[in-house]
Amino acid sequence: MAAVQATQQALQPASQPKGTMKLENTDKRDTLIASEKKYQKAWADSKIFQQNAPTLEDVPFHSIGNREMHDKYPKYMATMAYPYMNGTLHAGHSFTASKLEFGVGWARMQGKRALYPQGYHCTGMPIKACADKLAREMEMFGDEFERCEVFQVQEEEAGKENGAPNGEPAVPAPVQETTREDVTKFATKKSKAAAKTNVALKYQFQIMLALGIPIQEIKLFAKPSHWLEHFPPLCQRDLTNLGCRVDWRRSFVTTDANPYYDAFVRWQMNRLKEMGKIKFGKRYTVYSPKDGQACMDHDRSAGEGVGVQEYTALKLRVKEWPEAAKSKIQGKVPEGANVYFVPATLRPETMYGQTHCFVGPNITYGIYEVKKGQEYYFISERAARNMAYQSIFPEPFKWGQWTKVAELQGSDVIGTLVHAPLSAQKDGIRILPMESVKASKGTGVVTSVPSDSPDDYATMMDLVKKAEYYKIKKEWADVDILPIIETPSYGNLTAKFLVEKMKIMSPKDAKQLAEAKDLAYKEGFYQGKMIYGNFAGKSVEEAKPLVRQQLIDAGDAFAYAEPEGLVISRSGDECVAGHLDQWFMNYGTPERSGDQKWQPSVLEHVKNEKGEGLNTFSTEVKNAFVQVLDWLAQWACARSYGLGTKLPWDQSQLVESLSDSTVYMAYYTFAHMLHKDIFGKERGSANIGAEEMTDEIWDYLFCRTDSLPEKMVGKKEALEKMRREFEYWYPLDVRISGKDLIQNHLTFCLYIHVALFKPEFWPKAFRVNGHLMLNGEKMSKSTGNFLTLADATSKFGADATRIAMADAGDGIEDANFEETVANANILRMFELRQWCEGMVHDARLLREEKGETYAEVKEGGEKIKNPDSIQRTGALMFWDEIFENELNGLVKVAGEEYEATNYKGAIKYGLYDFISARDFYREATKAAGVGMHHACVKRYIELQALMVTVVAPHWAEHVWVEVLGKKDTVQNARFPKVEATKPELDAAREYVRTTSSNITSAEGAQLKKMAKGKATSYDPKKEKRLSIFAARRYPEWQDGVIDVVRKNFQDMKLDVAGVSKAIPKAESKRAMPFVQTLKKSLESGVPAEVVFERKMAFDEVEVLGQMVAGLKQMVQKCIGVEVVVVEEGGKRGKVVVGLGLGLGEGGGNGVKEGEVRENLPQTAENAVPGQPTFFFENV
Repeated sequence: MAAVQATQQALQPASQPKGTMKLENTDKRDTLIASEKKYQKAWADSKIFQQNAPTLEDVPFHSIGNREMHDKYPKYMATMAYPYMNGTLHAGHSFTASKLEFGVGWARMQGKRALYPQGYHCTGMPIKACADKLAREMEMFGDEFERCEVFQVQEEEAGKENGAPNGEPAVPAPVQETTREDVTKFATKKSKAAAKTNVALKYQFQIMLALGIPIQEIKLFAKPSHWLEHFPPLCQRDLTNLGCRVDWRRSFVTTDANPYYDAFVRWQMNRLKEMGKIKFGKRYTVYSPKDGQACMDHDRSAGEGVGVQEYTALKLRVKEWPEAAKSKIQGKVPEGANVYFVPATLRPETMYGQTHCFVGPNITYGIYEVKKGQEYYFISERAARNMAYQSIFPEPFKWGQWTKVAELQGSDVIGTLVHAPLSAQKDGIRILPMESVKASKGTGVVTSVPSDSPDDYATMMDLVKKAEYYKIKKEWADVDILPIIETPSYGNLTAKFLVEKMKIMSPKDAKQLAEAKDLAYKEGFYQGKMIYGNFAGKSVEEAKPLVRQQLIDAGDAFAYAEPEGLVISRSGDECVAGHLDQWFMNYGTPERSGDQKWQPSVLEHVKNEKGEGLNTFSTEVKNAFVQVLDWLAQWACARSYGLGTKLPWDQSQLVESLSDSTVYMAYYTFAHMLHKDIFGKERGSANIGAEEMTDEIWDYLFCRTDSLPEKMVGKKEALEKMRREFEYWYPLDVRISGKDLIQNHLTFCLYIHVALFKPEFWPKAFRVNGHLMLNGEKMSKSTGNFLTLADATSKFGADATRIAMADAGDGIEDANFEETVANANILRMFELRQWCEGMVHDARLLREEKGETYAEVKEGGEKIKNPDSIQRTGALMFWDEIFENELNGLVKVAGEEYEATNYKGAIKYGLYDFISARDFYREATKAAGVGMHHACVKRYIELQALMVTVVAPHWAEHVWVEVLGKKDTVQNARFPKVEATKPELDAAREYVRTTSSNITSAEGAQLKKMAKGKATSYDPKKEKRLSIFAARRYPEWQDGVIDVVRKNFQDMKLDVAGVSKAIPKAESKRAMPFVQTLKKSLESGVPAEVVFERKMAFDEVEVLGQMVAGLKQMVQKCIGVEVVVVEEGGKRGKVVVGLGLGLGEGGGNGVKEGEVRENLPQTAENAVPGQPTFFFENV
């Protein structure tokens, strides 16, 4: 048990990852969580999230069309990519789930039947691979791994790679960054404790310990079936604890563990094969030699989305070896045998222009046997490994075998003379050094065509200049360049043109060369014409395949393929491109040998040019789908190892994990009627056995036929009910997923829907989100910056977590879950809840009929916890109307944000700004000495609950039921309909905000000047009076500007350029800012006649009068505020409002309202209607 104990000790710090926040006082959080648990149970008990289609009694079968049924009974069905069941959910899963969850919540508030079903993906290799590893480890160490010693898990005992036993790859702690918690993905960094004990997580049993599995239970996971039993309940637990509105009746596991789902997948495959969408034959695919099967996206720990690149491999026969090479091959390559340098090219049509062949001088190459004693290839080890799985090495070599007869450095073969097929250099070309050649790309050998390759041209020029430095003869490099392709933009020497134009000075100018290469290829392929060789006169696009075939037919070339980038399988194997017989989906464009009609139909649906196709919510996402549809080609759909459904026609093969998960959203629609449990052990309400679910039945349920097999006629009613569920819930309204699934799952989903279903049932929308970062950094267990969904909800509670998810971001770019935001929302929601409770339960209503005032009650002897609870009734006042109007505006814009799925915006307007509006209202009425209006407070609380029902439903439920006393759950509440905002109140509120801000900014500026020792017009730290100067008339010069603006305002648009031309230059400096003010008013919706007649939307002096009490409190040491209406010219004015210093009372400084002021401060001259000026003076 020594190794087990050492691992457990090393994992202990993981209970509080060092990269995440630690909470101290949790009383408020615990109160909120207790409430959340209460409502989660209530919702589950009431089955509030179980949604059904209209019954056959409500709408008789086929009595109306689907569209009419949807109009009569609105619905919303949303799904997410079901998580893989080899671990628990993390914050990344919950971020995707939150988008689905918020959409369902919003649909409910619109009165729709909203469905959120949740399944569990178990298909593929990972679970089986992990179970098999555990079984091997139990054989080695015992059922509880008691025979594993500490030294066997210590870092220094590492195996060949990453410390694995028997040369197997190490499997450290799981890391998940995208769509699933995956115990076969790993990182190499360890916690501090692990570093101290030097423990490396090398074995699968250690991974299980890291997942929190007790040592006594780990042995159970040696059976793949136990994974399917263990993790789905944890997924349900975690999503329930988050408050998700899931209809759990519709859940299921994939694979043959559920015979109903197994039959569903068999139906798909049979129908696709019948339609010619699934084919069989030899094709290139990414292949894992270790696993002995194709390695698809879900089987990879690195390289997801990487495909296969096919090349033309050219055979350059050696005519003459240099001495360094001769000595190394002597006795290893028979005399008289042909040795070929084999460069791999994507441009066979340019082979006429070969002038050299490049190798990396520091790369290790091999000479590999093709035909014993006759033919050998000079290539990299990586290329030989790929070729071995493409039958390039013929018998007696077996599949996957190759023989290296000699090993050489690239520097050994510099100067070798080779014959280059098609090259105009009939005497041969030389092998020369090129520093940028990579052993990990192609064969490690690169043929040089300096006429059309900027890289080759730059290297050639460098070799000519520095022949001595490179230890070559100058004449080897200094070869005439043959023009072979004419282009309209770059002439017939494209590479030379671009290198000179872009001022590329060296082969080390990698960035510019990459750009030049792209330009050269596009221009040459799409616009170029051949001017040399057998196909002169033809376009390059036309000649390319012809030249390739000519080379292959002549035995001078062959097809070669390799993965486009590094691909590592979950077993740790570097994958190759294998050329093997396999079943494959015939995806791809017709030009890529794909189905002639399939891809064009999917592309039309994605482009959505008629507005009836797929909504992707952004042009960026739409373009991503279009690009994938352009390059995606045939896809292997079967494998021999793992879990899944057997191919109906080949029981040795399993349907791979990205091919059995394309249309399962349709299965959700009536899954609950098929089975009561996720394994399909107990029949559902339809009482139909899995064995009865034949292909013909699936066809009937999915509206592919109206005929039923005779033996099932007795169950027609049950089948009609199931079909009703499908017809009602389909098409899928939205599918939510991470952006990484555009390149496979989401595109496959579209392909198979188009193939199997009528257009009316094709998906309506895909909403794609970015990956989730945590605290501004990439999530990673190895760094401690990691958060499971269970950790998040236990740490912050459901609603605080959900608000932070909404706040994290909405677009395709990566989002950021900030723990500080989640933590701040604990306090925010607790205090807001407490305030709401106090305002209703402890409300102290003023007895206004008896003349009772806010000030009297506040200062009286009553025990009042919060002065906010002292509330008025009766007629609304100015601040009440401002508040009500602002709430109406926020409700409207929050609803628009919810509708657009912009949840960050929705929570901004519906929570943060809502609270700010309340705070402003509270402070304004407190300063005015009147207190808040009871009806306004009650309305605010009700609206606030409704604004956050989508995102924070537990909080909303508490306020809705226990504070407001509503009888029904808030989950059934509708989003409120409010009156349109009133422009005059909008303008007044903006005026209050702007004027208050200007006054506080001016005071702040004075304080800064004092701090720097500069002179100020008054001492802001001493007692002072604030004078506000308001004007009732505009300056006469503005009348002319108004006329010009009026003439240039047409069709609700202002021609600013026309205005500018019409205004004399001398007037422009003061006129144009005024023009911009008018433009802003017009664009904000203020009626044109109001703007041009320059009528204030509100009474400015009246509003200032309402503001003075608040301003007196806001300004430091302010003991008096007065409003002075200035006359034309600004030298003279009259006091119309005053507060403090005896203003209005004849006391204090003796100033009275109505008093005329002479010789006003200069700032008074600048006052215009709507833009007051102000003046501070010490008193």
